[in-house]
Parts: sequence; structure tokens; C-alpha cells
Amino acid sequence: MRKAGRKPGNRLLGPILAFPGVLWLLLFFVAPLYVVLAVVFGGVDPVFRTVIPVWNPVLWSSDQPSYVLSHIVGPDGFFGPALLRTAVYVSVASVLCLVIAFPIAYYVARLSGRWKGLLLTLLIAPFWISYMMRMLAWVNLLANDGLVNRIISLGGVFPGDTEWLSGKSVVVILGLVYGYVPYMIIPLYAGLDRLPSELVEGARDLGAGRVSAFWRVTWPMSRPVVVASVLLTCLPMLGDYFTSDLLSGSPATSMVGNLINETVLTPGQTGQAGAFVLLVLIVSILPMLYYVRSVSRSEGSMA
Repeated sequence: MRKAGRKPGNRLLGPILAFPGVLWLLLFFVAPLYVVLAVVFGGVDPVFRTVIPVWNPVLWSSDQPSYVLSHIVGPDGFFGPALLRTAVYVSVASVLCLVIAFPIAYYVARLSGRWKGLLLTLLIAPFWISYMMRMLAWVNLLANDGLVNRIISLGGVFPGDTEWLSGKSVVVILGLVYGYVPYMIIPLYAGLDRLPSELVEGARDLGAGRVSAFWRVTWPMSRPVVVASVLLTCLPMLGDYFTSDLLSGSPATSMVGNLINETVLTPGQTGQAGAFVLLVLIVSILPMLYYVRSVSRSEGSMA
């Protein structure tokens, strides 16, 4: 008997379907990344202080990334506080986003019933308003004569002159939470909505309570979704500079995004900005690898 093999059309189907995605990655990720590398390991015109990209990797120089790395720690580590501050801000804001987003997403996905459509519309509504407009609204609310101080002072009965916009870390963190929590709710909802209800019902039939069924069934199945949602939220936070600029504007709350913005605008320091971008990219790759590994494990256990 002749062995059954795949038809030539079936062999080409996979590459054809993957081609648009591969082309997109080459044009909008690999090519820009190589430009950043050419700038980071390039040179600077000594007269006009403009960047001179070096496209040949053999001629790359490590002066600019070495300068950035040598000024992160130690007595000359003036870049270090902003990097550490970024890690703390993003970690705290991501945890707060998860605490807020998971119950909301769980309720909409599993318990909302006929109200699911309306609640989904309300969840998507923040995306219709630009991030800048939402932050500017908080600037007005937190101003010295804004609504927050008026509420605290009970209309002037008590002192309510707190300067919220004068470099307070808590304001920047809460601004990050407010700005990015919708980006965590939507993927959490999408993942929780796809969880098989039969397993939870089976746990309940075997005598598990609501809390026990959640911790033993729902939470283990939703962990890959939680990791993906945290990644989708914290990765853009790492490069955020707009929130700190609007809600603080103080060097005491500057993040790595502010360092990138400042060095880009400073003549001759674009290479340092690229070094910060690469540093953020390297830090971002680690949790993404963990996510890929966790997804592979979950798929292997379900197989």
C-alpha cells in the first residue's frame, strides 16, 4: 500500500498563513531594533552633536552603553534611582491593577449573566478616551484648588491645601493604576470567559465549596491568563513617562521612560536613550520567557 502523505497544498498552507505575521515582525520589530542597535553602538558628531549610526556590526563601539551601565550603581550612579524607582512603581501598580481587575473580570465573565453585554461596554469605554485626556482630568482634580482638596476640607471647614502634584510617589503609582487597569481587565475577562465550567461544576458536585473550587480549579487554570495580563500591563508601564510628567513633574519621581525622553531631547545623547531602551527590552524578555514556559507547561498537563 502507498503511504498517505500530505498534499503539497497542505504543506504550503502554514507558511502562507505565517507570512504576514513574519513580514510584520521583520518590518516593525527586527528592522527598528537594528536601527536602535546601530545608534547605540554608533558614534556622535563632535561638532554638531548629532548621532552617527554605524550599520556594520564589526565597527560598533560600546562607549555609550558602557557609560550608561557604569552610571547605574556606585558613587556616580545617577541613573540608578530612576531605574529602581521604575521597578518599584511598576511592581506596586501591577499588583494593585491585578487586585482591582481580577474580581471585575471574574464577575463579568462568570457571574454577570444577562448584564454581560452592558458591563463589557462599560469596560471598553475607557479606550474611547485618550490616555492624555484622562490624565489631564486628574491634574484638574488634584490641583491645589481642585475637587479632591475641596472634599478633604469639607468645603473649606478643614485645611485642604495638600499639594498632590508636587512629586508624590503615591500619586504617580495611582495614576499608573488608573491608566492601565483597563488593559488588564480585558485580557483577564477573555481568558476567564473561556475556562470550562464543567470542571468547576464537577468540583462542586464532589463537595468543594465556592472558595475551595476557586482555589483548586479556577485559579490554577487562570494563572497563564493572569501572567499574560500582568505582562500586557507592566510592559507599557516600563516605558511610561507621560504619567510622571503630568502628575508630578519632579525628578524625585522620574522613571526610566523619563530618562529616555530627556536623553532623546538632549543633543548627542540619543545613543544613551537607545541603551535605556535595550535595557528595558532585556528586562522585559525575562517575564515573557516565563510566560511562554508556563503556557507550555499548562498545555502539556492538559494534553
